[in-house]
Amino acid sequence: MINSLLGGRYKLGEMIGTGGMADVYVAEDTRLARQVAVKVLRSDLARDPSFVARFRKEALAAAALNHPGIVAVYDSGEEPAPYIVMELISGHTLRELIHKGERVPLKRALEIGEGILAALEYSHQSGIVHRDIKPANIMITDNGDVKVMDFGIARALADLGATLTSTWNVVGTAQYLSPEQALGEVADLRSDIYSTGCLLYEVLTGKPPFTGETPVSIAYQHVSGVLVTPSSIVPELPAGIDTLLTVALAKNPDDRYQSAGLMLDDLYKIKTGEVVTTKVAKPPVSRRKLLIGAISTIAAGALLVAGVFLTRPDTDTSNLPQLPNVVGLTQAEAQALLGDYVVTITRAYDGRIPKDRVASQAPLATTRAQKGSGVVLVISDGPGNSEVPIDLVGMSLLDARSALTSVGLVVASTEAVPSDQPQGTVLKVTPEPGSTITAGSGVVLQIASGEVSVPSLIGIEALQAKTILVQAGFLVREVEGFDANQPIGVVIRQAPDGGTTQTIGKSVTITINKTP
Repeated sequence: MINSLLGGRYKLGEMIGTGGMADVYVAEDTRLARQVAVKVLRSDLARDPSFVARFRKEALAAAALNHPGIVAVYDSGEEPAPYIVMELISGHTLRELIHKGERVPLKRALEIGEGILAALEYSHQSGIVHRDIKPANIMITDNGDVKVMDFGIARALADLGATLTSTWNVVGTAQYLSPEQALGEVADLRSDIYSTGCLLYEVLTGKPPFTGETPVSIAYQHVSGVLVTPSSIVPELPAGIDTLLTVALAKNPDDRYQSAGLMLDDLYKIKTGEVVTTKVAKPPVSRRKLLIGAISTIAAGALLVAGVFLTRPDTDTSNLPQLPNVVGLTQAEAQALLGDYVVTITRAYDGRIPKDRVASQAPLATTRAQKGSGVVLVISDGPGNSEVPIDLVGMSLLDARSALTSVGLVVASTEAVPSDQPQGTVLKVTPEPGSTITAGSGVVLQIASGEVSVPSLIGIEALQAKTILVQAGFLVREVEGFDANQPIGVVIRQAPDGGTTQTIGKSVTITINKTP
């Protein structure tokens, strides 16, 4: 398809990726003179009218997502095959990073988790559940930024019933599958949290939480397998990781984090050394036997689209229709799709969604709901304006993020700088606190890294040097050495060197000149 012109606009260049679901090409947007990525879906999906309709709707919803942690969707079309036009990211997928077999440093692993959860918190607030969080859908840019992709495609495929198929990256998907997805039940935002937990578990420990020889056996582990705590695999992991991932990977969705923001808060506590106080749900005294339907008929280790799932006898909701996703549609379009339900309309400012389009829906899309039940739609009045809170300076990053969210603003980026303030304290805000900006805009926060400059101690008498270090907030480690050119009793060496930065509370080693 190289050099093909899609939609009379996108000239395909080299293929940069391929999979069972789609091929990805670099393309030139001839109208705007920019490079983009175009994902062309496989031919069997193109022949399915129901999928094309779902894909069109989901692409529209995905295009409404405007967040630095989400790969932007620019356009979509259906000729010669369904395709989606996205921003071109220079970087690599998390799957490529994992497959290198290199251990991801703890700090970087936590940053990856933060990036994914921030993107999911935004998408969930927009009424969009991803349903296929996995390493192949996480991009790491050349600058180290984390971006989640394939929102629209994942949802459209899930609506088609393709949770696991023999042709759609079976094993990769099965490793990050929530128990409710394996059971054929409704996947909501807590399914994304579970999948994120699986991904973060693998990044931190080097292995997925559940494994098996076939997708079926992996799915069974998700439903009934006992989680091995991450610290059992990597003992040096910080306190709180076990709690974080045990809660995220709870079998019952009600026992998990109920929002990506709550999991993000605990992740940040771990990163800053705070105590994670979230309670882990106690396992039931006895576990109900799960029925495994028709597993013996599954070929080549794949679950078939024709409704072969792990099933519970008391969780059959298949008789109820799923609510369509109407986020991003006009009020008239949304009400037409929701003709079988009682629709209540409210309006609110929303910087993420264009004016007069649906900003959110409750219950969320794909929820199974009785016809005639109520659905609340919030119609966007556009971004409106918000005032940057005046009291952000001095707050913790966690509190500042919450304060900004409460007024319709987001943290665009953070810059850590050495400071004698407690780690994570907000030092500066851009734009200035009290200024009025467009709602939905990003605010830049300068925060204390918790690091200060190490004083230069060479030539200073030992007692005085120790006093200086203690007053600066460091612990002192003293060793002896000898330098015939220096007076006895003074510091002749130090580590770290004077002028470098060091986290408050860490030790500084000084070598005191002693007679041999």
